[in-house]
Amino acid sequence: MKCPHCLVEINPSFREIYLGEDAVGFMSIYEMTCPNLKCKKRIIDLGIGDPFRDKYGQAQSGLATINKRQTVHPFATNRSPVPPEVEDPFAKDYSEACLIFTFSPKASAALSRRCLQNILREKANVNPGNLANEIQQVIDRNTLPSHLSESIDAIRNIGNFAAHPLKSTSTGEIVDVEVGEAEWLLDVLESLFDFYFVQPAITKTKKDALNKKLLDLGKTQMK
Repeated sequence: MKCPHCLVEINPSFREIYLGEDAVGFMSIYEMTCPNLKCKKRIIDLGIGDPFRDKYGQAQSGLATINKRQTVHPFATNRSPVPPEVEDPFAKDYSEACLIFTFSPKASAALSRRCLQNILREKANVNPGNLANEIQQVIDRNTLPSHLSESIDAIRNIGNFAAHPLKSTSTGEIVDVEVGEAEWLLDVLESLFDFYFVQPAITKTKKDALNKKLLDLGKTQMK
């Protein structure tokens, strides 16, 4: 896991503090200190689940299974920060989607979809329409690497749950955004940031350096 403070990869070594049961369910606090010597900050999670039970079915100290767990300190995301090459509003929407991901996958997915649509319109220059249509335009142009085309195409299979609740055809129940679906959107945005912002900036830096050398040698610069 990554420390939510310093974002360095660490081995989790949480200590459980069992809180018992309330109206919500059985709870435990999980706490540890980041082992990174440059960090050494405390990480605190809250877990809700089912406790260990004795042979008579009585609850014992500690959670046997965790149904929900979220970091309560620090109140932050454990995803990597937005690359500096990514400007607003893309960076802002992505950062907010990451920040609320744990608390509301639906709200996170809505922000991610808006961010995706802005990228397709501003960087891929698609004709404005609905998101599914805009994704198809980009795929049809064959300008993206195959893995990126497949990734954004998969978003259409998820469905626009965040903006328009859909009903299951078998049960009639409202289908909500799953955590994995909201996380997939964030992963896709990270890949698009690299393609549309980071790599072009790296190429420009290298090209500028080469042109400077060519200029010093009195040779024709690259266009």
